[in-house]
This record gives sequence, C-alpha cells and structure tokens, in this order.
Amino acid sequence: MKEFALTGTKRETVGKKASKLMRKEGLIPCNLYGEKFVDGKPEALSFSIPMTELRKAIYTPHIYVLNLTIDGKEHKAIMKELQFHPVTDAVLHVDFLEISEEKPITVGIPVKLNGLAVGVRNGGKLNLSIRKINVTAPYKQIPEVLDIDVTNLELGKSIKVGQLNFDGLKIATSPEVIVCSVKATRASRSAAAAEGAE
Repeated sequence: MKEFALTGTKRETVGKKASKLMRKEGLIPCNLYGEKFVDGKPEALSFSIPMTELRKAIYTPHIYVLNLTIDGKEHKAIMKELQFHPVTDAVLHVDFLEISEEKPITVGIPVKLNGLAVGVRNGGKLNLSIRKINVTAPYKQIPEVLDIDVTNLELGKSIKVGQLNFDGLKIATSPEVIVCSVKATRASRSAAAAEGAE
C-alpha cells in the first residue's frame, strides 16, 4: 500500500457548533480510533486537518496508509469512514483507524481486470459489478490492486468472489458476490443465431 503524510492539530472543543466553525475555517473535524477502550467503547483522539491537505488523500483511486502527525506525535492509520454533506458533497467528518504492522486490518482494495475475455471476443460485453473487494491482512501484505484474470471468461458466465484466491489475504467480502460477468449483446445474439441457422 502507498503511504501518505498528513498533519493534524488536536481539538480542544468538540460538538456540532465547534465543528461548524472549524469547517468555515477550512478545517475538517477528525477522530482517530486506536487500541484504547473506555467502558467497552474505542477511545477517540479528536483532531482537525486542513481540507487542502486532506483532499489529496480522499479524491484518489489509491488506498493509502496515512502517516498522521498530530501535535508532533506520529500515528499510522487508514481512513475508516468519510461523512459527506448530502446536498453539497462537502466532506463533513473523517474517522481514522490506527494500525500496526502485526494486527490485521480489513480494507476495500480496488479490482483490476486483466486480459481479453473469450466472451468479449465472441461479441459479449464485460461488466464489472463491484469496484472493490474487502480483504483482511496486516497492512504491509495488502496490495494496491487485486489483479483478476478474465481471459477464460465465456459469454453469459461470471466470476464470483468465492472463486478468487490471493496469497496472504483473507477475503472478507461475501463469496456469493459477483465481481464481473460477460453479458450477451445484440451482436453476439445475432452471431449465435446465424451459427444456429447454419
């Protein structure tokens, strides 16, 4: 996984009013959840990051390990949850999860389809159903993309998550979920009909 550095400042005041003022100043309220628990709930470190910095880590196809520096103290983390405004799509809040080299994490990794499917050569259309697959592993073992070979995928056939296997990774997405399929098009149906007529 690629790494990216972000610098934040600890928040002294929390709550809706404080968060609103923060956003007006171009800062995004954030929480970092780590190993500490209080009354059975994970304890959060509240801080803020300028939107100008955060933008580079949010609007990208890559999954980053973030080197967070909060008031001079360093933390390794991944983005756990993003909250967007329902109308303007502006970022309202970000939750980060602290990670370590030993502890496995579950994260969605982008899917990359490789090869020209047999079904596509026969006039079908390749359809990608999900863009990411959730995998569990220590973060150093997690790749940037999950490569899937579609060369042998025939017309009308699909690849499900349960058919996939990646070294060192435990797949967390349901095995029944369809990753991609080759669907018949008008051209492929015409070709099949012509073959049948012959």
